[in-house]
Amino acid sequence: MSDTRPPASYTFEVSAYPQGFAPPARKPRPYWLHILLLMCTIATTLIVGARLQYNFTHNLPAFALESFSDLFPVMWVWAKPSRLGLGVPFSATLIGILLAHEFGHFLLAQKNQVYATLPYFIPAPTFIGTFGALIRIKSPIRSRRALFDIGIAGPIAGFLVAVPVLFWGLALSKPMAAGTPRSALEFGYPLIFRLCHHVLAPFTSHGASLGDLYLHPVAVAAWVGMFATALNLLPGGQFDGGHILYAVAPRFHKWVTRISIAALVPLGLFFWRGWLVWALILGFTGMRHPLVPKWPGLDPARRWLALVAVLMLVLTLVLSPVRGEALFGS
Repeated sequence: MSDTRPPASYTFEVSAYPQGFAPPARKPRPYWLHILLLMCTIATTLIVGARLQYNFTHNLPAFALESFSDLFPVMWVWAKPSRLGLGVPFSATLIGILLAHEFGHFLLAQKNQVYATLPYFIPAPTFIGTFGALIRIKSPIRSRRALFDIGIAGPIAGFLVAVPVLFWGLALSKPMAAGTPRSALEFGYPLIFRLCHHVLAPFTSHGASLGDLYLHPVAVAAWVGMFATALNLLPGGQFDGGHILYAVAPRFHKWVTRISIAALVPLGLFFWRGWLVWALILGFTGMRHPLVPKWPGLDPARRWLALVAVLMLVLTLVLSPVRGEALFGS
């Protein structure tokens, strides 16, 4: 996810660029903060991944949410620190997908001479160990083409990493053992999961349907990566999808943002209450977009590429992503 809001002290006139555009001045980066947040996120995802791997190996429910220690099993790991190594597959997979997404934004910002921070990872004691990651854009974006490139690069990069990881995770998954208690959390599967499972079906011996699979932690990380892609591509506000929309059609950005908010409310009432939270986030952050010159517009190749973003959203979006006793569950 990228945040393109300029700092409060920064003002600029649209007419001042691109003719008068000057590359942003180099600013010192707080490397220590980025490294600290990354290390903390590695730790929190290792803790969650360790319990997922342990449960997978012993045919226990993937998630049990009777107490906070089930949601974030830090004391379980503390009792036997060697367990932390079990979390490497999940943690490495999830961190890799998030890094690919954020560095997609970062590298295209660098290419377009836009100053962007390095990724800020957000560790959290949740059932996936993180709230994701983001970069911040701290200089004007001088053209719609630059905005489009920066906005779409993250989802494409993350998706390209998540797809092979998904195949790998599904190949490592196994049929649910008879008598395995039901998990407190159950995932809804987007279209990309169903397609990958269909492709793998001739090469697996168990023949289990997707609903009867016990997902390996690598596949769980791939699910998180795909869901994050869908959230980022929601069309509106300052989400990646909103940046892409603004680059394609600036005058429709505000109206599509309102339509997206209106659509998320019934989805939250009938499918997954978490959509109500995202409607609020979109409402608070999305009605205004940073100023970007309207001319020149996008070339035909970029307009066609925008359809790739739509396709990724269709492949990764699921109306009821989490069912059960999860936070914001249904």
